[in-house]
Amino acid sequence: MPLAPQPLTPRQLVLGLMLGAEEQRERTLGVRELLAACGLFGITENGARVALARAVAAGLLVAPERGRYALGPRARPLADEVGRWREAASRMVEWTGGWLAVHVGAAGRSDRTALRARERAFGVLGLAEFERGLHLRPGNLAGGAAALRKRLAALVPGGTGFGTAFALGDLSAADQRRASGLWDKAALDAGYRETTARLAAWLAAARGLPPERAARESFELGRAAIRRLVFDPMLPAPLVDAAARKRLVATVARFDDTGQAIWRRFLAGARAPLPRTTTRTITRTTPAARMEATT
Repeated sequence: MPLAPQPLTPRQLVLGLMLGAEEQRERTLGVRELLAACGLFGITENGARVALARAVAAGLLVAPERGRYALGPRARPLADEVGRWREAASRMVEWTGGWLAVHVGAAGRSDRTALRARERAFGVLGLAEFERGLHLRPGNLAGGAAALRKRLAALVPGGTGFGTAFALGDLSAADQRRASGLWDKAALDAGYRETTARLAAWLAAARGLPPERAARESFELGRAAIRRLVFDPMLPAPLVDAAARKRLVATVARFDDTGQAIWRRFLAGARAPLPRTTTRTITRTTPAARMEATT
């Protein structure tokens, strides 16, 4: 499956920027930096300010001080999960053929918001529906069913049931084959290879890109690649090509390091005071232009 960045909404862009800032141990970003970043993607100042206000109202952002924003309590569980994408392999153990299961029979399906949150959590944790109400994943998750319950409880909003999580073994040979076929393994393997190749090609050409284009493309491609890893079911070999996935993780880490450096320079340019000059010159002075002048 090719890596294809999807159009960003203002909210997605702002939350993505905050996640990137946290990876650099910057807990807050200023409104000037956020407006400059939104402008890079064609989002107007008014659209960006509306998105910030709505994100605060929804609990996705907080404003610890005037003009500065940080991730809010509603964004925290998923942000913590996303922030650990580099550690995914270390949270897995050798697969011995067993399964982890979640039965959602007692969990409600009428609350659409809760249902979406549960489905997203199941996607993050690689759970696929084996039969109605019963979701499985290979039992290669470190900590087993207890760890699965803990991560589900963190990802699913309080008061929203996610069902009963437990270890499952001794499937019949036919059910074992059926469970192993719940994922499109060929598509996963192709995605590992294609994403690795695309990111590597971009890195090879990155030095020749204009600063604003480099910032925009690194954000779009990096976001899509990290999302692929966050929602990867982390199937064990021999179900997928685990070596290809390992190469992808290494390439995404290298890409992310490069992208973070590009964005540090971009945001530093956004924070820099505008030069004293004519109105016409000011309107043409972008963060990237100021970034070029200081490098």
